[in-house]
Amino acid sequence: MNSTKILNILNNLMKGIVLSLLLSLSAMAESSVDEFTKQEIPASGKGVPKVVLSGSQVKNIQYAEVDDKPLLLDLYLPEKPEGSPLVIWVHGGGWKGGSKQNCFVKWLSNFGYTVASINYRLVDVAKWPAQLHDCKGAIRWLRANAQTYGYNPDCVIAAGASAGGHLVALLGTTGNSEELEGNVGGNSEQSSRVQAVVDYYGATDFPLRSKTQSWKVNKPGSVVYNLLGGPANRLVEKAKQASAKFHVTSDDAPLLVFHGVKDTTVLMNQTDALEEAYKKHNLPVTVYRLKDAGHGGFVFYSAENAAHLCEFLDTVCSAK
Repeated sequence: MNSTKILNILNNLMKGIVLSLLLSLSAMAESSVDEFTKQEIPASGKGVPKVVLSGSQVKNIQYAEVDDKPLLLDLYLPEKPEGSPLVIWVHGGGWKGGSKQNCFVKWLSNFGYTVASINYRLVDVAKWPAQLHDCKGAIRWLRANAQTYGYNPDCVIAAGASAGGHLVALLGTTGNSEELEGNVGGNSEQSSRVQAVVDYYGATDFPLRSKTQSWKVNKPGSVVYNLLGGPANRLVEKAKQASAKFHVTSDDAPLLVFHGVKDTTVLMNQTDALEEAYKKHNLPVTVYRLKDAGHGGFVFYSAENAAHLCEFLDTVCSAK
C-alpha cells in the first residue's frame, strides 16, 4: 500500500472521528424536557426555559408611571382565565438588574393559573422602599383590572426569586403597613394583601446578614448597601424595615419556601429566621431545603419541586 492510500485512509478515519464527536456534542447540547411542566431545559443550565403555553399572553401593560417612566407587567393567561387564581412573579437580580422577562413560573398558566410578571424600580433609579411600593402598586392595579382579564382578585399569590423572594416575603408580612403601602399607580381603594407567598431563596433578615455576610450588606457598593442607601449595621431600623422577619404577625399569608442548602449567595439562615418567626406565630409555613442546590437553577422550578409548588397553590384558593 502506497503512502497516498494510507493518507487517504487516515484522512477518512479522522473525518469519521470528528463527525462522531460533533454529533455527540450536539446531542449533549440538546434541551431536555421536564415531564411535569413540559419546559425545555437547555443543557447549559442558563436562562429561562422555553415552554409552549396553551393560553394567551398580553405583554408590556403599564400599571403605573413614576417620574414620567412607565412600570410594566406581562400577563400569561390560561385557556380559561375566568376565576383563575393570580400568581404575581417578582424577578431577582440583586435589586439592580433583571426584568419581568425572567419569569420562571409562566408554565403555571398551563395549570389553570394566571401569571403576572412585573417590573419594579431598581436601585439605580430609587432606593428602598420604592421596590416594595411598586410591587404593592402592581397588586392594586391587578385587582382593579381583574374583570378585564377574568382572574380572581380574591386569590392572589406572590412568588419571587432571590431579590424577588425578599420582596414577596415582605408582601406577605406587611399587608397592614401604611408606611410601606406607598401610592404607586393609585387604586388606593384596592388591597395589596396577598393570600399566599412563595419565596425562592430570598433574604429575610438584614441585621442577621450584616453579621454573617457583612460584605454583602455593610460594604459600600454591595447589593444591600445600594438598596438601603447605606450600611445595614448603621441603618439598623431601615434594615429591619426591609426584612420580612421583623414584620411577621398572626394574620400573615401562608408561606412556601425553596432554598438550596449549598447557597452561598443567600445563606440558609435567612430562611431559618423567617420560618422561626412564622412558627412563633403559629402560621402555616413549609420549607423545602434542596440539599444539592445552590442559588437558583432549574431544579427549583421543575419536576418534584414544581409539583410541590402546585400542591401548595391548590390549598390556597378553592376557585380555580
